[in-house]
Amino acid sequence: MSSCRWQQPAGGLWVASSFPSRQPAGEPSRAQPSRRTMRSSCVLLAALVALAAYYVYIPVPSSVSEPWKLMLLNAVFHGAQQVSNLIHYLGLSHHLLALNFIIISVDKKSALSSARVKVTDTDFDGVEVRVFEGLPKPEEPLKRSVVYIHGGGWALASAKMRHYDELCTAMAEELNAVIVSIDYRLVPKVYFPEQIHDVVRATKHFLQPEVLQKYMVDPGRICISGDSAGGNLAAALGQQLIQDVNLRNKVKLQALIYPILQALDFNTPSYQQNANMPILSRYIMVKYWVDYFKGNYDFVQAMIVNNHTSLDVEEATALRARLNWTSLLPASITKNYSPVVQTTGNARIVQEIPQLLDARSAPLIADQEVLQHLPKTYILTCEHDVLRDDGIMYAKRLESAGVEVTLDHFEDGFHGCIIFTSWPTNFSVGIRTRNSYLKWLDQNL
Repeated sequence: MSSCRWQQPAGGLWVASSFPSRQPAGEPSRAQPSRRTMRSSCVLLAALVALAAYYVYIPVPSSVSEPWKLMLLNAVFHGAQQVSNLIHYLGLSHHLLALNFIIISVDKKSALSSARVKVTDTDFDGVEVRVFEGLPKPEEPLKRSVVYIHGGGWALASAKMRHYDELCTAMAEELNAVIVSIDYRLVPKVYFPEQIHDVVRATKHFLQPEVLQKYMVDPGRICISGDSAGGNLAAALGQQLIQDVNLRNKVKLQALIYPILQALDFNTPSYQQNANMPILSRYIMVKYWVDYFKGNYDFVQAMIVNNHTSLDVEEATALRARLNWTSLLPASITKNYSPVVQTTGNARIVQEIPQLLDARSAPLIADQEVLQHLPKTYILTCEHDVLRDDGIMYAKRLESAGVEVTLDHFEDGFHGCIIFTSWPTNFSVGIRTRNSYLKWLDQNL
């Protein structure tokens, strides 16, 4: 029960007000929160905001494209990594399988053909591929073609992901080309060199005259391409193909997008400058290498400081001379950075992971005699990327070997940006890198 009384406010109008009949003095009304509750809520809200800001914010250069959007994207990816690590810790699945499941589940796109591009999922010699066919033109009965290899640290992503589907669809449509996107097997189901075997096998199948004829492809207008780990596999594929004396059709071009090219020196200027940059930090990159080789995680910290290629590791000394960045990089890149060369290190790392010194995993250290036979090359690099100097050094070595090279550098670029062109992960630098890449292909293929 409550009683009612009438009160006359200053304005002269009579209004009714209700009040509890048995409200003890000093007790706050149950209809309104107490000041203590409100203070607690504010403190909790402030704490949550601070926690979110702490999780999202990482120091990034203001010169990188849309830094806050990049921080948010990195926080989402980092969150997925944390979940996958928890799943691994609980013994439910390997962390890379869990992470890839999350990525693919969120980003997978079915093979739906558009009005301008026919999309088909098939296999080439047992290797899954997604083929994108642009509409034929009466004046050009034969099409040009790109064999594309997706990135993801040899362990993540897929040709069937929306981001790669959109990239390859754009290539097929704008170039009026046939794009073969290879879905090679991933770590931890297979390890080096199985990924290379997959891309070589699928590409050789595609290069057969009868297969090219089926897809109406001009055998003289074929490019191999890939980004990140896919760029690594594309570079290795290019070196494998030119050494195959039985291969009838050769590729015309190779186009490498921020490729991974070596695991001998994790202290190049770009590794030092961008050690903690999203989307790919130095620590994560070294872990990808260790995973690729099924190595021991205990080696990661030692590899970060180049203990695996110290002066007392004889197998590595001669090869390190092939990526002497003090002579391969311009002064605008080297700046005041100093090489990190350990006098004594951990020879056990190379003994247990000899693949580190294999040119198939590290195309940058290939012999000059191999490099000189490679086709005309495009290399895209980003300023805010640990892999920047891998690409620049490879361009220099190729030029020294007599190969025509286009080095396309983006000052506000970051690792992975070329696939981030559609909402909500659309970046201006993603659109510009994609347009520049497609323009070069259109002009040279």
